[in-house]
Amino acid sequence: MKWNHRGGAGARRICLTVPTNRECAATLTEVLAEAAYAEEHFDVEVHLVVLDSSADFAAHARVLRGAERVRHLDEAAQWDFLQRVIRCSGVARPGLIADLMLPRGLSYGACTNRAFLVAVALGCESVHRRDSDSCFQTHDGDKVFPIHAELLALGKPAHMAVTTEDRLDPSLRDATVAMVGASFVGEMSVDLGEIRDHEAYGDLVGLWAADDSSEQEREALVRESFMGSEPYAGDGSVLTVVDPMRVDMHNISFHGLHERIPLPPAMDTIGSDYFLIHVAHKAGLPGVLHNRHIVNFHTKDRKTAVGFLSYQMRFVKFILSMHYFHFIYRRMTNSAPASIAALVRESAWQDREPNEAALDRMERAYRRIGGKFAAVADRIVERRESLLTEARRDIDDYVQLIEAWGPLIDASRVTDVRHG
Repeated sequence: MKWNHRGGAGARRICLTVPTNRECAATLTEVLAEAAYAEEHFDVEVHLVVLDSSADFAAHARVLRGAERVRHLDEAAQWDFLQRVIRCSGVARPGLIADLMLPRGLSYGACTNRAFLVAVALGCESVHRRDSDSCFQTHDGDKVFPIHAELLALGKPAHMAVTTEDRLDPSLRDATVAMVGASFVGEMSVDLGEIRDHEAYGDLVGLWAADDSSEQEREALVRESFMGSEPYAGDGSVLTVVDPMRVDMHNISFHGLHERIPLPPAMDTIGSDYFLIHVAHKAGLPGVLHNRHIVNFHTKDRKTAVGFLSYQMRFVKFILSMHYFHFIYRRMTNSAPASIAALVRESAWQDREPNEAALDRMERAYRRIGGKFAAVADRIVERRESLLTEARRDIDDYVQLIEAWGPLIDASRVTDVRHG
């Protein structure tokens, strides 16, 4: 698909991005249509950034061929760009920063951080993220594109945002809308659906509640987590400080915030890319919650023996990461990088005993479920010490990246995405 830009000379430049490590030609076709829709209905210039670590690069390239302002970057091209940014930035420990930005394994935060830097290099003022395991709803024969709700508000003074409801504190009416997001319909965002009716489900999911949560709060968390929202039946949007539990990272957009704070680069950890949503909430930044929810689906790789075990271990690491993130969220009051870095550093000094207890409870819960889930319990036992060490190291690494982020952003502004 090729779209024709209809905006004027002063059109806003925005980045629509899809990070992927799997086959997603159908999703890319829909995102191309979303880009075309944005330019047809708003005065914007859309740059589509596809960060492609999959084995299906050629097939994706065929889908994207002929489209304007598309950057389809394999890992070699991403590495080249990052190396030039890092050299220009002059950051300390450039090797470590490179590893945190493009690690050898899977990192949900790192792939989105790369998209942030590419967006800045392209001169885009906002980033609009979609995931490769999602598509768009259809209503009355038309696709329901989230970018419609995003562009009505993102980056504008809050009092100029176009929404159907306003619940924002009047003291924030002149502040900029920093985030616009929604949730999803379809399959659970975390692949635990087949055990939802098992008595051990609550034990597992409840482990990500904060230690000081009441029993009622923990039960509500278990009931609501990962379940999505209602199908689209007409636009609804609320100007507010957005509750992180109501939005999903594959249906999100940021203005400004992503240039101040990176996402945690934790390896093999689901949920590691949700940090900025919590920053926006704790810092009291204006946002919009809308109902143009994305359709979430589970790809076939999760159902293989290897894919199943890998995914469940990412959930285990997510539970361990929350020991540190809850500490940070309880104390975070602004979006200043130095303040957040200090909190992240302080969180790493917590006693790891709560995580040791969490591992014990996860092992017992997976073992009670039995069947293929018993293999997860076995893996927890095998990797117990390394899991605890990695959870702490991920936090230490995050401090390093936060402190390097300002120079990386500045360097990206003067770095070409494509070499030469």
